[in-house]
Amino acid sequence: MSVSDGPLCIITGVGDATGASVVRKFAANGYRVAMIARNKKRLSALEKEIDGAMAFACDISDLHAFENTLSRIRDCLGSPQVLIHNAVAHTFGRLMETDPSELERNFRVNTTALLHFVRFFVPEMTARGTGAVIATGNTASLRGVPNYVLFAPTKAAQRVLCQSLARDLGPQGIHVGYVTVDAAIDVTWLGDTDTERPGWLTPPADWPHSREDFFAHPDGIAEEIYHMAHQHRTVWAFETTVRPFAEPW
Repeated sequence: MSVSDGPLCIITGVGDATGASVVRKFAANGYRVAMIARNKKRLSALEKEIDGAMAFACDISDLHAFENTLSRIRDCLGSPQVLIHNAVAHTFGRLMETDPSELERNFRVNTTALLHFVRFFVPEMTARGTGAVIATGNTASLRGVPNYVLFAPTKAAQRVLCQSLARDLGPQGIHVGYVTVDAAIDVTWLGDTDTERPGWLTPPADWPHSREDFFAHPDGIAEEIYHMAHQHRTVWAFETTVRPFAEPW
């Protein structure tokens, strides 16, 4: 791996779908990319594959470990231009089927870690007067459904936190944006075939298009995240929603 002298982007939640695609997109456009995730083996593989990417294994639900990791990144790579919070913790289940303690774990990863992430670097970014903070969300941030009782509240809080940050930091030159993905993403950890996947992650029987058109492609999501992070400062968007062309909404 060779690390260029380009701007620095730090990405949390680098999995093998959206996170990896975002790393590739920024690296391809001259960024040095610090990748944060729990899976050290996956990060090491991406580090070898992607020129300009560097692995920092960390479980960000441990906020002390997370801040130590951010210190290592700063010492090694300097001050970032772009922060992307793609890490997510989720629990699916109805009210009486789930452990309420998992709500706090989900909140810590989805919302509290984002707050720590931004606070850690915001003095440098405001002093410079430039930067972007992008969080990835979904429609759970907009409405609650029975199966998301321990998940939707944490994503709603994440979105409102981003809105507060945008209104606070925007006048100081830092663009804060929220990318809502209204779609299933074809992630490999949920299985390779439709029979291995939960029903909400498989096309319905009467789906009139190809199977691939049911999913939001990680590369397409990465394109939108990159675009939002580079909007002209006179036309900043706070929130954009992406979905497959045939998705009913």
